[in-house]
Amino acid sequence: MSAPTPAGPDPESPGLQRPGFGRPSPALLERADRGYARFLADTARAPGGNADGRDDTARHR
Repeated sequence: MSAPTPAGPDPESPGLQRPGFGRPSPALLERADRGYARFLADTARAPGGNADGRDDTARHR
């Protein structure tokens, strides 16, 4: 014996994924913003006058 065929489409349900799947959380965005601001501050500070001309940006970290 088989189950009856539904007359209409399946009702909308969230399924297995969260409703916000694929969207970054606000906390993750804030962390990325802080990291990017820190990166910009380091690159703006790095070119400042080394006497021997070497790049010492790794020393500032």
